[in-house]
Parts: sequence; C-alpha cells; structure tokens
Amino acid sequence: MPANLIFRTATLADLPAIIALLADDALGREREVLADPPDARYVAAFDAICADANQRLVVAELDGQVVGTLQLSFVPGLSRTGAWRGQIESVRIAAQLRGAGAGQQMLEWAVAQCRERGCTVVQLTTDKSRADAHRFYEKLGFVSSHLGFKRKL
Repeated sequence: MPANLIFRTATLADLPAIIALLADDALGREREVLADPPDARYVAAFDAICADANQRLVVAELDGQVVGTLQLSFVPGLSRTGAWRGQIESVRIAAQLRGAGAGQQMLEWAVAQCRERGCTVVQLTTDKSRADAHRFYEKLGFVSSHLGFKRKL
C-alpha cells in the first residue's frame, strides 16, 4: 500500500488529471472529453462544486502526481431521524496503482471524512458492468442493499 498518499481538495490545475482518470476505462472513454484546455463544461462543474459547502472534489497525490480522485457530497435528509448521508461518486485510481491498496486507502479516508461531518450512512453507486469495483466495495464493507435507477435527461 502506498504509504505516502496525500488526500486534498482539488484545485483547477488538477482538472486535466482528474478528467484523464475519469476517461481511463471503457465506460469513461465513451463519455468523457479529453481536451487541452478542458472543455468549458468541466470548468463550470468544477466551479459549482467548489461553491457548494456540501461538495468536495478530492484528489489523491503520490510523489506530486494526481493518482486518484473522488467526489464527496454531504446530503441532509429527513429519513433516519434527520440523518446526513455521505455520497461518494466518481471514484478513480490510476491503473498502475489498482490492486496495490491505494483505492482502499482513499475510500477509508473518504469514509472518515463523512464520519467527521456527522454522516450516519455512506453510500455510493457504481455501474452494473464494473464487477471488479463491486468486489472492491464489498471488501470494504459496502453492501449492495438497494436497487438504483437513473434517467438520462
């Protein structure tokens, strides 16, 4: 497991590396746009995330290189007696670090951030086709307890 991973809030300068991580698999290659400079839609989304106190875009850094990313959303709710939920999305680790413990370290860090914010539940979604990701999340204690639905607009 890489011992010197650093987790921090992403900066605009990290955006190209984040987009590259998002595009680095079969699904991502179909839906992400690699361009220099980044597509304006990514910049607008980045600005919106930064402006929202309940959102946090995070990078994992190893030896000065961005090697992972995820987005944390802190969601208030009425169910579970007004519980806050931590939502983890867009989890990516650089291909050369998959299976080396970096992803586990990043997810454990994210769960700790949710706990610090007072969340009583941490949830995430993953595409049905990502069997390796399913095994990974189950290994970390996540349970496939709900069926999710999405509708493209």
